[in-house]
Amino acid sequence: MHLYRSHTCGALRAGDIGSEARLSGWCHRIRDHGGVLFIDLRDHYGMTQIVVDPDSPAFKLAEKVRSEWVIRVDGKVRQRPAGTENANLPTGQVEMFVTALEVLGEAKELPVPVFGDLEYPEDTRLTYRFLDLRREKLHANIMMRVKVVDHMRQAMKAAGFNEFATPILTASSPEGARDFLVPSRIHAGKFYALPQAPQQYKQLLMMAGFDRYFQIAPCFRDEDPRADRLPGEFYQLDLEMSFVEQEDVFRTMEPIIAGIFETFGGGRPVTKNWPRIPYAEAMRKYGSDKPDLRNPLVMQNVSDVFRDSGFKVFARILEDAKNEVWAIPAPGGGSRGFCDRMNSWAQGEGQPGLGYIMFKADGDKVVGQGPIANNIGPEKAEAIRAQLGLKDGDAAFFAAGNPEKFAKFAGAARLKVGEDLNITDKSRFEFAWITDFPFFEYNEDEKKIDFSHNPFSMPQGGLEALKTQEPLTIKAFQYDIACNGYELASGGIRNHKPEAMVKAFEIAGYGEETVVERFGGMYRAFQYGAPPHGGMAAGVDRIVMLLCDAQNLREVALFPMNQRAEDLLMGAPSEATAKQLRELHLRLNLPEKGA
Repeated sequence: MHLYRSHTCGALRAGDIGSEARLSGWCHRIRDHGGVLFIDLRDHYGMTQIVVDPDSPAFKLAEKVRSEWVIRVDGKVRQRPAGTENANLPTGQVEMFVTALEVLGEAKELPVPVFGDLEYPEDTRLTYRFLDLRREKLHANIMMRVKVVDHMRQAMKAAGFNEFATPILTASSPEGARDFLVPSRIHAGKFYALPQAPQQYKQLLMMAGFDRYFQIAPCFRDEDPRADRLPGEFYQLDLEMSFVEQEDVFRTMEPIIAGIFETFGGGRPVTKNWPRIPYAEAMRKYGSDKPDLRNPLVMQNVSDVFRDSGFKVFARILEDAKNEVWAIPAPGGGSRGFCDRMNSWAQGEGQPGLGYIMFKADGDKVVGQGPIANNIGPEKAEAIRAQLGLKDGDAAFFAAGNPEKFAKFAGAARLKVGEDLNITDKSRFEFAWITDFPFFEYNEDEKKIDFSHNPFSMPQGGLEALKTQEPLTIKAFQYDIACNGYELASGGIRNHKPEAMVKAFEIAGYGEETVVERFGGMYRAFQYGAPPHGGMAAGVDRIVMLLCDAQNLREVALFPMNQRAEDLLMGAPSEATAKQLRELHLRLNLPEKGA
C-alpha cells in the first residue's frame, strides 16, 4: 500500500464497503459522541468521515488530534448506520473505521478558521492566505478559475488561435496607468517596465505574420485598487487577429465568451445574439458604458416637458443649450416613503436631492402628485407619464444639468431603483457589445485634446477623418463587452497606417518624434507591410468573479494584495539592502515622515 494513501478523501463509495483503505488529509471537524470520535478528514478532492472508538488501537492518539492537524489513517470501509447518511457528500454513504493513525503535521491554534464560512478581517485572511485557501468556498473559487482558464485555452485553440508568451520586461509605455519600473543593473540609470498589457507585442506578432494570437497574459499597473480591480497584477485573455473587421472579432469571440458562462454559470440564462449599443446611446439610456441590462429601466430625455414650465429650477437649467433633464422610471416606486429614501440616498451621493413625481389613480385617470407635478400642471405631468409608460403606483425621478456631468449619477440612480424595487433579475448573465467610443476627449486638467480610450485604435473614417473632422466628433473602431454592470473586455480595430498613427498623436499634442521615441518598434513595423488587424482583451479575474457570485476580486485570486497594495503573506513591498541599491546605481529620496 502507498505510504500515505490508497484513496483520496473524496473517492470512497458504497462499492468499497468491506475493503481496507489508507487516507491522509486535514482534520476538518472533530466530534465526540459519547466517547466515540468522528473526524471529517479533508483533502483537495473531498471529505470522508472516519470513526475511532475506544476499542481501536488508534484511540489514545486520536484524542490528541485537533482541527487542521494532518494525519494518516488506516482502516476498514463500512456503511454508515441507517439514518446517518449524508446525501450532500459524495462519500456520504460510507465511513472508515480506523485501526491505525499517524500524525503527519500538527497545527497551532488557528488565526483564521477553516471550518465554516465566517466573515473574518481581510488583512488577517491575507496574512494567512494558505489557511484561507483551505476554506471550502474560496478553494472552490480557485478551482473554478483553473477550469475557466483551461476552457479558454481549449476554445481559443479550437478557433484557430495560437498561444504565444510575450516579454515581461519591456519598455515604459503610456497606456492610461502608471508603469511598474524595474531598474537595470547593467544599464545604469535606465529602467525596464512591467507591461500594462501586451498591446504592442501582439500587434507586432500580426506584423510578423502569425495571424491569430492569444495569451492568458499577466498585466501590471501601478494604480489604486478597487473592488473590481486587483492592485498590481491581473490577468486577461489577450488576443489579436489579422485581416479582420469589427464584426469578425464579434463573430469569433461572442460564442467563446458566452460559452464560458454557459459552461460554468450553473444553468443561468446567457444572452443570445448580443445587442450592439453605441457608447452615446448607452450613456443616455443607462448612464454607463457598462450597463447592467438585467435591469430593464431605460432613462429618457424629458427636457421639452420642462422647458418654459412652471418648475423654475429645471426651466432655468434648460436655458443653457448644453443642459437636459432626464427621467428615471420607477415602476412600483410611487410611495412617499420610497421617494423620500431615494432623495436621502441622492444627498448621500453629494447631490442636492432627487426630484420626483408620483402617479396615483384619481377616478378613471392617473395623475401626477408631488411638488414638481404641482408646478408643471396636469398636462405636462401626463406627458411624462405617457412618455415613460407609467401607471398607478409608479414614479419618475429626475436628473438635470449637463449630461456629461450628471449621467454617471443618473445611471447610479437607475441601478438603485432597480435594486430596491426588485426589478433587476439577478439570475442571469446579460451581455452587450458597447461600440463607437469617441476617439478623443477634452482633458479639462491640461486644457487639451487627449485620447479617450486606446491610442492604437483605428478612427472611423481613417486618415481622412483625422484631417477633416472636428476631433471630438470622431468615433473609434473601439468596443467593450459589458455584462451585469461590469466591463469584461475591451478591444478595437487597430490603426495600422503610419501616417494615420502620426496624425492621431499630433492631434493629441504629440509630434512624430514622440511616436518614434515611445512606439518606435511598432511604428517601424508599420512601414514594412502591416496587415489590417484587431483584437481585444477580456478580464479573467472579473469573469471568474461573476461566475462565482463573488463581490471582490480577491475572492477569486490565489495570493492577492490588500487595498494598500501590500502582500501581507510575503511581506512585499520590502526595503532593498544597501548592496542592492549600489548594484542598481540607486539612491533613495524618501518623503519626510508626516509629509
